[in-house]
Amino acid sequence: MLSIFVGNFLWSNTGFGLLRDIRDLDDYEPRYDPTVIKLSDSLDSEPIEETTSNISIKSQSTSNRHYSAAYFTSAYKAGKLTPTEVITGLLDQISAEKRHSVAFLQIIPENVLAAAEASTARYKSGKPLSLLDGVPVAVKDEADLDGYEKSLGSSIDYTRKNGGTSWCIKKWEDAGAIIIGITNMHELGLGISHPLSTLPRTSAHHYTDTTNNNPVKGTPLNPHNPSYYTGGSSGGSAYAVASGLVPIAHGADGGGSIRIPAAYCGLYGLKPTHGRVSILPTKSLATSNGVMGPLASNMADLELAYRILATPDPSNPTSSLFNPPSSPPSPSSKNNRPKTLGIYNPWFSASSPEVLSACNAALDHYTSSLSYRLIPIHLPHLHSAQLAHALTILSEISSGTPPSLLPSLSAANKILLSVGALTPATDFLLAQKMRALLMSHLAWLWNEYPGMLIVSPTTPNAGWRIGGGDGELKYGVSDADMSVRCMRYVWLANFVGAPALSIPVGMVEVEGEGKGGGKGGKIPVGLMAMGEWGDEDGLMEWGRQGEEWAWKEGEERVQRAEGWVDAAEWMKG
Repeated sequence: MLSIFVGNFLWSNTGFGLLRDIRDLDDYEPRYDPTVIKLSDSLDSEPIEETTSNISIKSQSTSNRHYSAAYFTSAYKAGKLTPTEVITGLLDQISAEKRHSVAFLQIIPENVLAAAEASTARYKSGKPLSLLDGVPVAVKDEADLDGYEKSLGSSIDYTRKNGGTSWCIKKWEDAGAIIIGITNMHELGLGISHPLSTLPRTSAHHYTDTTNNNPVKGTPLNPHNPSYYTGGSSGGSAYAVASGLVPIAHGADGGGSIRIPAAYCGLYGLKPTHGRVSILPTKSLATSNGVMGPLASNMADLELAYRILATPDPSNPTSSLFNPPSSPPSPSSKNNRPKTLGIYNPWFSASSPEVLSACNAALDHYTSSLSYRLIPIHLPHLHSAQLAHALTILSEISSGTPPSLLPSLSAANKILLSVGALTPATDFLLAQKMRALLMSHLAWLWNEYPGMLIVSPTTPNAGWRIGGGDGELKYGVSDADMSVRCMRYVWLANFVGAPALSIPVGMVEVEGEGKGGGKGGKIPVGLMAMGEWGDEDGLMEWGRQGEEWAWKEGEERVQRAEGWVDAAEWMKG
């Protein structure tokens, strides 16, 4: 009853009621599903087996880069390593160090080793399944995986009674990827709070925390700086990639949960077009906002992971309407794509000076060296629309959480879900009208500027510091103002269903522990682009260009994490 009382109090103070005063919404019908499938998509896409063959995998200096999927598969083909050797060493490494093991909620060694042995046999016979065969990957505790439990980072058992593996994860398995285990996330992807914490002092407490702080399951720390969070809610997956344990991991994103940890951990993170990646038989708690996608340490791996994840699912009425991801252009092919970047300056500039410095340096490269045009655009009602996204996703998650489960959740999430449950139908409908307004405006912009990518920082801040030390990790954190700030840019792609990509573009000096426990250290900064519905290919090209600039030999603007582990050391025993 207390949570309902507090929920009523919070709902009246969230600002959700502001939508009632926006007369522009009178001209729009509610839009409940942001899925858009372009009729102009190619109808002669090649089979998925062929869509990975042209991915450009450049040689990477192991002095400054992570080991890529190509590193593993090349070593397997050359007989220098076997998947069994790699996976055995990896499992030993994870179990030996708590900083690694806390990133995983469940590992079943016998399952993992069996998959590795099967891959080893395929390489021995000269018949690997794909460019992903034998590559270690990790899966967030939001997908279903046969034989594994699912908790969504909570103390509740969300495991499917009838079993089954999410379609997109099954595609990775079919390609021969070795799933190491299920990775950590914060509870339901929502906020965690100390039971005795006071209510936020502002009206911005409608949102969730984006730290990956999880007092129930443990909290992985940022490999770049252990005084900072990984970001969430795909924080366990981000840790696994940034620390060098795996080159690719699965994430889920309903409000930046792939892109925020990608930015904080110096990774590449893709939120695909809504509806494109099938998750069946998994049910999404955030139906009209949430998607699943990949995180990776380089663009080639991100592209490889995405093209397999996005295999159309014939049993999914939405995914089946998308064509398979088109075959990437060969390095020698001529590219006639428009080179247009849209920027809404008042929105873009609402970031810290160090974040703006890194992002502007990247944009200068795109415009001065790669002939991109930077076009000023306008995005209407952003503050109210962010409220509409919050109202929608909280209502969706609340509707999918039976009241009988609420006692098992943290105090903060009981309150957040009660806020969602108390949303009047009229206000929910207004939120969907706001979605329609934004989608209509964006459709007009993309008609005016075909192929335009809308750019912004991924987050306006460089990382999130663990300000309360061990106590904060033990009891949780709920900082509404910081959460709203972190999500300033990322929510839009979820609400309108468009694809978005975060890439690392710089490092900034921050407080906290540095190498060897000393003060100082660095945290990565991410730049994000949002493309038109279905334009993942445009985002991939943009990301590859940014990667080449950021990692240019001798001028590295980004770097591996200080907590990165050298796989070559433990793979050979």
